[in-house]
Amino acid sequence: MPKTRPVSVVTGGAGFLGSHLCDALLARGHRVVCLDNLLTGTVENIEHLAGSESFQFIKHDVTQYIYVPGRVDFIFHFASPASPADYLQYPIQTLKVGALGTHKALGLARAKNARFILASTSEVYGDPQVHPQPESYWGNVNPIGPRGVYDEAKRFAEAMTMAYHRYHGLDTRIVRIFNTYGPRMRSNDGRVVPTFIVQALKGRPLTVYGDGTQTRSFCYVSDLVSGIISLAESSYHDPINLGNPQELSILQFAETISKLCGRPDLPIEHRPLPVDDPKVRQPDISLAREILGWAPQVSLENGLADTIEYFRKLVASGRV
Repeated sequence: MPKTRPVSVVTGGAGFLGSHLCDALLARGHRVVCLDNLLTGTVENIEHLAGSESFQFIKHDVTQYIYVPGRVDFIFHFASPASPADYLQYPIQTLKVGALGTHKALGLARAKNARFILASTSEVYGDPQVHPQPESYWGNVNPIGPRGVYDEAKRFAEAMTMAYHRYHGLDTRIVRIFNTYGPRMRSNDGRVVPTFIVQALKGRPLTVYGDGTQTRSFCYVSDLVSGIISLAESSYHDPINLGNPQELSILQFAETISKLCGRPDLPIEHRPLPVDDPKVRQPDISLAREILGWAPQVSLENGLADTIEYFRKLVASGRV
């Protein structure tokens, strides 16, 4: 008797990360239902899946009641603005999708008896006073600052996910995602990777906020997605960090981008540091190594080369 294919719902499936997750699930033989209201996602990210009998796109705001007919095995809740530019532009929507959207997605998981995987974030750690950040660290977050709409939306989403796990016995997972990059990022989303790449390709000064000594760690999207799927297939319920522990300053990152774009002499333009901008960000992935046997495999240079090529085509076509 043929094995029944798993059915996965991906909220935010037309976004940067969600669309790559849809691809990976389809490659593993899943049927995928993608839900997205296209606030920050775009159909261009999933247009290559049009016509696939295993893929369905439904334009829907997940803060409203979610109806998906038939069996559902996995729900990946990835709907949310995810860059500072986005959640500063859409603060109410960010809070609503973290609260109401998570509630509705959990309700669907309970109704379908499906496994629920929440996309949380390293931003739950705020401007951390512990470095690198382990899952046991509770964070240093300003709940009323401009970034608080995202930080607290995700912290609330984690709390609600664990409440459904403990009270309703729902099978849940929580992934705390650190800075991730790759093709399909939006050029204007305000994050450092697309911003630097587009500036470098156009021969413009690279804009660095503050003195550039603040650090970040960058994980290529294929590595992250493989970790997410490994977590989904595991039996681990508590939050788990996924990211690349290779840490470098924003100035070092600017220099790397300039060289890889063939523009090593571009000037740096310093701008004021945004409110509550974290000074350091580096994941402790000890748990992921131990529980999932996972660690990133793609080097920064190789991942950036693919990402630069993606944006080079967009710049050449005049779309950026």
